[in-house]
Amino acid sequence: MTYRVCFVCTGNICRSPMAEHVFRRHVEDAGLGDVVEVDSAGTGGWHEGDAADPRTVSVLDENGYTSAHTARRFRASWFPDLDLVIALDEGHLRELRALARTPEEAARIRLLRSYDPAAGDALDVPDPYYGDRRGFEECLDMVEAASGGLLAAVRLELEDRTP
Repeated sequence: MTYRVCFVCTGNICRSPMAEHVFRRHVEDAGLGDVVEVDSAGTGGWHEGDAADPRTVSVLDENGYTSAHTARRFRASWFPDLDLVIALDEGHLRELRALARTPEEAARIRLLRSYDPAAGDALDVPDPYYGDRRGFEECLDMVEAASGGLLAAVRLELEDRTP
């Protein structure tokens, strides 16, 4: 009974792969690597087959995370196999909800920063693509800040599944 989480941003080369690698580390450190599968995708297919943005790779590597990645586009047909679909901003949330074919699928979509109590109303992780390296570092800070809360939520879900 694998619990599956997929992070989604625009092109799957900046924010969502960063979130994927950070959250995977949290999952592994919590001893849940055998029951929680972590992945990522983009709402668009412009970068399908590409590696993560070099700035994403650099920030991940310098902070001790893995960074191997191949971009892909999110498909509506994946919903039945996913337990959580984590959007990186409100635009992704809207696009993913439009793809959801049932209310149950739509209910699995959440904003990443909703798991960070310090985020307040600022729930978007800004796209760092058109900026400088600092934007990627800020993205990492936001992803790390939300990952603990997300892990706690996943743990609760896993406990609820245990007979």
